Amino acid sequence: MLRELCACAVIVLMTVGCGEKEQGHRCLLPEGTELREGDVVFRRGGGLVSHVVVAADRGGNYSHIGIVVDSAGVKMIVHAVPDEPDYEGDIDRVKMDRPETFFSSKYTSVGEVCRFKGDTAIAHKAARAAMAVYKRYTPFDHDYDDRDTTKMYCTELVVHSYKRAGVDIAGKERHHVNLPFLQAYCIFPSDVHESKKFETVTIF
Repeated sequence: MLRELCACAVIVLMTVGCGEKEQGHRCLLPEGTELREGDVVFRRGGGLVSHVVVAADRGGNYSHIGIVVDSAGVKMIVHAVPDEPDYEGDIDRVKMDRPETFFSSKYTSVGEVCRFKGDTAIAHKAARAAMAVYKRYTPFDHDYDDRDTTKMYCTELVVHSYKRAGVDIAGKERHHVNLPFLQAYCIFPSDVHESKKFETVTIF
């Protein structure tokens, strides 16, 4: 189950509305929430896997994390996630989704949007770094090894993107996961969520 560790209507005028339903599911992001480049977004699902991840993350609130990017004037969310294919035969990889997809009730029970408190140029640079990871069709990292950036898991992607912008948002601590099917040292969503470099925009 831990291999799913990271498995957390766009209005172009810089404002996001999620009034539309997607395949019977609704978007939980509050109507009118403004997303900006470099915003870090968190979600927790209602399923067993999400609860296991939250428990493993020292009781953290969220099981998945992504970063907001600008794609031709539209705010999108780049995130590394397993088991959410876009088409038949799609691999587990870094994806770019609309906010209403990322925060669909299919995947989300609660969520949060956080914003970098420093220079906006840093947030923009982090967003561009995340976009570059997406564009190179980066596979999902089932080994949860942030020393290897040829593959990425969700928290690794966000931390890597801000490191490329010159800011360390997670520190050096890694959490030991010791399970029969996985031995890893990884970064949890709470490591970013607890960073004093971000402030909350909205919780829902």
